[in-house]
Amino acid sequence: MDPIVTCPKCQSKARFEEVLTAQSNQNVIYRCSQCDYTKRNIETSKG
Repeated sequence: MDPIVTCPKCQSKARFEEVLTAQSNQNVIYRCSQCDYTKRNIETSKG
């Protein structure tokens, strides 16, 4: 089962790999395909 991510702005749901992009500095970018909300530089446990 694929993890599902909910947009904090419009509450739409999408599969993990459709909305998160990994950066080389171990952070990730979230982008909602429905409302175009973007959050950058989300720290991970490795970053």
